[in-house]
Amino acid sequence: MKQEHRGSFSGKIGFVLSAAGASVGLGNIWRFPYLCAKYGGGIFLIVYILLALTFGYTMIIAETAIGRYTKKSPVGAFNSISNNKLMGLGGWINAIIPILIVPYYSVIGGWVCKYLFEYITNDVNVIASDTFFTDFITDGIASELWFIVFAALVMIVIFMGVEGGIERVSKMVMPVLVVLAVIICVYSVTRPGALEGVKYLFVPNFQHFSIMTIVTAMGQMFYSLSIAMGILITFGSYVKKEVSIEGSTKQVEFFDTIIAVLASLMIIPAVFSFYHGDESMLKAGPSLMFITMPQIFASMGFGKIIGILFFALVLFAAVTSAIALTESAVSTFADEFKWSRKKGSIIMIVIMLLLGSLSSLGNGPLSSVTIIGMQFLDFFDFLTNSVMMPIAAVATCILITRFMGIEKLEAEVEQDGHPFKRKGVFSFMIRFLCPLFVLIILVSAILNVFGIISM
Repeated sequence: MKQEHRGSFSGKIGFVLSAAGASVGLGNIWRFPYLCAKYGGGIFLIVYILLALTFGYTMIIAETAIGRYTKKSPVGAFNSISNNKLMGLGGWINAIIPILIVPYYSVIGGWVCKYLFEYITNDVNVIASDTFFTDFITDGIASELWFIVFAALVMIVIFMGVEGGIERVSKMVMPVLVVLAVIICVYSVTRPGALEGVKYLFVPNFQHFSIMTIVTAMGQMFYSLSIAMGILITFGSYVKKEVSIEGSTKQVEFFDTIIAVLASLMIIPAVFSFYHGDESMLKAGPSLMFITMPQIFASMGFGKIIGILFFALVLFAAVTSAIALTESAVSTFADEFKWSRKKGSIIMIVIMLLLGSLSSLGNGPLSSVTIIGMQFLDFFDFLTNSVMMPIAAVATCILITRFMGIEKLEAEVEQDGHPFKRKGVFSFMIRFLCPLFVLIILVSAILNVFGIISM
């Protein structure tokens, strides 16, 4: 009965833009530029693109096809294919990941809301002060308030449903996001000295290459392409049979990578221009967006306008990704507990408020409380991205190779009537390289958190 009333995308455009919206988020605009800058610019970009065309492509195809084949969210999909308790646990890991990610993701989304509001109402020099960001995130009340604002934006769309909410918002926001990105890029790369930053981004320097370049690029792919979060299985369950999974995957990958490159073009050349080619300033890490970029905007002739456009772009990207994460959770509640969409959404609101508040207050009133030496936001990020997602990806590879069968999945991909052109690449990756890659990520992340290796 439940599946007869299951939501769906109207067609290929709706799925591609919604899946791209899921992929294009803070991972592209916040995380990708600072990792690209830190791990060598051009060489990191090449490694990332090669992995996206092989590893990323394979996992997107696999998860989308599983979702469409079963018409279920991750838990139901794993159970219906394997009928195995251990594999069922893999489905639950896929399902729990977005439930844990979206609360702390919404906290960062709240920071973006705060900055956009400040650029609209305040002076750019105030926002660019050295203590502005720290004063804000350590103020428990302010941080909590803006976290709630962002969470409310996300839940409004979730209540509207698949086609009426997620697809409609994605169709409106994603083209605007691209236009804003191009405008800011053009402005950034035309600043004096910015071309050195463009060169750093696109011309590979093999002296910057290390094993950590590969490991970090692989880890970024999980974050950026929404792999092993249950999202693509959920969205796949809404895809109609006549939609080309392979064709859609190529478009999602292209969209995601282009936005990541555009984000890097916004930030890296601007840093080179502002700091007169000092590469050490590129290693500012996560603070690049909230401390370094406001200082750069304050030095520009149209700093207020560029600041508004930049944080509007980041907000659009953050909202679409948070919507996808939340939808995956709500879909699991509906499938596994037979809750109505309204009830599942309300339960998700409660979870977001409880776990998100821990992350929000973790830099302020709860700063003295840590887990394995990490504050709540950092711990949830480590647990989901570095531990649970690699395990979920391995489980997906095993589900396909041992239980579903590669041939059956390939047949699902070809449901639209077109041949699966990169069938050989997919088969080799899902059997051998994908499990190896994710195990490397898992081991590296665990060794890093205990200080055995440095990332």
